[in-house]
Amino acid sequence: MADKVLRIGGASGFWGDAARATPQLLNSPGLDYIVYDYLAEITMSIMARARAKDPLKGYAADFVSAAMKPNLALIAERGTKVIANAGGVNPEACAQALRDEIAGQGLPLRVACITGDDLLDQQAALQAAGVTEMFSGAAFPRLEKILSINAYLGAFPIARALALGADIVITGRCVDSAVTLGACIHAFGWGRDDLDQLAMGSLAGHILECGPQATGGNFTDWEQVPGIANIGYPIAEISADGRFVCTKPEGTGGVVNVGTVSEQMLYEIGDPQAYLLPDVVCDFSTARIEQVGENRVAVSGATGRPAPDTYKVSATYADEFRGGTYMSFYGIDADRKARAFGDAVFEAARTVFNAFGLADFSETSVELMGTECQYGRFSEVNGSREVVMKIAAKHPESIGIGILLKEAVGLGLATPPGLSGFAGSRPSPSPVVRLFSCTVPKAQVQVRIAVDDETEACDEAHGEALDSTSLVRPDTPRPSAASDSVEVPLIALAWGRSGDKGDKANVGIIARRAEYLPYLCEALTEDVVRARFAHFLADSSVGSVERFILPGAHALNFLLHDVLGGGGVASLRNDPQGKGYAQLLLSCPIPVPATIAATVAETL
Repeated sequence: MADKVLRIGGASGFWGDAARATPQLLNSPGLDYIVYDYLAEITMSIMARARAKDPLKGYAADFVSAAMKPNLALIAERGTKVIANAGGVNPEACAQALRDEIAGQGLPLRVACITGDDLLDQQAALQAAGVTEMFSGAAFPRLEKILSINAYLGAFPIARALALGADIVITGRCVDSAVTLGACIHAFGWGRDDLDQLAMGSLAGHILECGPQATGGNFTDWEQVPGIANIGYPIAEISADGRFVCTKPEGTGGVVNVGTVSEQMLYEIGDPQAYLLPDVVCDFSTARIEQVGENRVAVSGATGRPAPDTYKVSATYADEFRGGTYMSFYGIDADRKARAFGDAVFEAARTVFNAFGLADFSETSVELMGTECQYGRFSEVNGSREVVMKIAAKHPESIGIGILLKEAVGLGLATPPGLSGFAGSRPSPSPVVRLFSCTVPKAQVQVRIAVDDETEACDEAHGEALDSTSLVRPDTPRPSAASDSVEVPLIALAWGRSGDKGDKANVGIIARRAEYLPYLCEALTEDVVRARFAHFLADSSVGSVERFILPGAHALNFLLHDVLGGGGVASLRNDPQGKGYAQLLLSCPIPVPATIAATVAETL
């Protein structure tokens, strides 16, 4: 057991990911598992609407039709096991569709289905109990507005399903990394008290969960990533003590290096010393990342604390309507023309609202791409001859958005000169879907496993409340005094990756060399980062930005609160998930000694 190395491939990072990942990984020798992560919060609301229209829908149908159907025979031949949260809000239907396909191909594969995450039938009880939003304190949504309520399940039920003989495990909502950790628990016999191993297995799952983001996708040094059209999907080679090596299939594009793996480690983790999962509270601040060969990166050192006694729960609910469109202007003063046109569209729409007694917009947005509007007061553009205008709004009624879109088209012949655009389908109003996050006691969630016709209950009511006061924060490294300080852009000293959690954004910054970290700590204070994102923050006061230090990876992680205009499809922003936020920060000037500036000059 101690010498066993478990090889797990990460085949999917979102619903709709490329179907080529499955055969690519199956053709990598000695692969034990392929894991799939399909579920974002907004994905759950989309699936909930699909299930409401058809009780046989509400899951990732392309998992069955594109990932599994063409590859089932090879999966059976290779003995590779599959774990996927493709069940969405209807895991039973997903499992049955897969069983039907397996039977049709005459294969001996057994499918397990894990349920219990769906708490929609508890919505009235949650409201009556006075459950509030865990970040904002908002009251529970009106029951008629709710689309989905799901608890984030953990990995031990997955391990149990594998122990019962499942070849393919289907879950509903579970934490993204659980599909990997469940395989590790089953293979190595880890228990609930093996906290450091559970933390490392969760970190392996976190690296795999976004597919090629660990192998060069979205990488800061994107020009060093070859063959992205055939990019390799990540493989973790995990040892019994939890240490693992990240790599990719031979002959594929992409790159696996300290930068790509470090960026993915910091992706959307919030507080790296209190990354709460159902099975363990992870501390990634001590994790070490080391290049050990071409496209081979070793990861070690993450530690764990006891699991929490609650599940995180995400509910999605409908709230108003939104809509918008993109238009381009080019020519002299294109930016000023676009602003004038945007103002005219809103004015014309409000005139119609007044005539029909409709309420005003609840929120409006105009962003001029090409003017560096995303940089706020740090924009270096003064006037532009080409812009793309994104105009959008929210309204309590669908008709209000319909009027906006109609006026945007109707004023096309009355606009300042230079309006253009690619003709296509006309946009239409869509519901605003908001996220409501809370916690519930684990004892309130009944988890069950079904393998063929056998059903088994799982005892998952384990854990304890995290005492956040017990967390010992790392010391802040201080740079040596230098009389010959020179400013260089952050990108010359660091890699960066950003993403979202609801209405929060996470920006991870990793020093390219350990000796750069003190200078990053000195320059990238919470005040500096808050100023860089002030135009996005709902409240740019102290506390809206938090900074965390990860000495093991020579990195900083910034958590920005209430910065995405609601996030997801609740936002009107051009980047509602903060995916480009790290790029905005990477141009920030960092003072360093002239000797360091000279060593990085070639990267500028």
